[in-house]
Amino acid sequence: MGVYLVSVGAQDWSVAGEDGHGDVASALNAQLERRGLPPYEPPGGDREPPGWFEEKMSPSMDGFDALCRARLTPEERDGLLGWSLLVPFALEEGITLPVGSAYTDETLVVGAPYVLALAERLADALGLPLDLVPSTFGNLELTLWFLEGDAERAAVTRPGPWADDLAAAFYTAVHLRAAQYCLRHGRPMAYS
Repeated sequence: MGVYLVSVGAQDWSVAGEDGHGDVASALNAQLERRGLPPYEPPGGDREPPGWFEEKMSPSMDGFDALCRARLTPEERDGLLGWSLLVPFALEEGITLPVGSAYTDETLVVGAPYVLALAERLADALGLPLDLVPSTFGNLELTLWFLEGDAERAAVTRPGPWADDLAAAFYTAVHLRAAQYCLRHGRPMAYS
């Protein structure tokens, strides 16, 4: 059990109710239309990515929250920590939908380019060794790397601020890789 950050496939995007995201998809498209933007539909069929993105959000977020407070504006922090749906296109501002998500009564939708830019700033501040942090988007790849000892071993040879709080580094890497996956594959990301 626990909280997972997962990619949403085209099939699940259109299914209404607890088994899908159709209610959120409809509400989002209504808001996009209201703003004069085209509706969003994730690519499907032969454009399905290999595998999916899934990471378990289990470490304490205290260090990550402190990092965000130190390096981001209050608005940026609220957007980065408050979203419940990440979409693969730019939005001028977050969109709050009156549709519940897995853990909230409303859904805050944020664009992946925004999250990517913030995560890159945090990764730079930490000196996160991105050449070592997994990026193949395998199932639980970051969770295992950070929580099963690989990050600790990497910290011995590549010390830096990132190694002082591996939980903060984990959440920075998860946000970074989630935004990259979202943009690369055109898939929304949600908590489940």
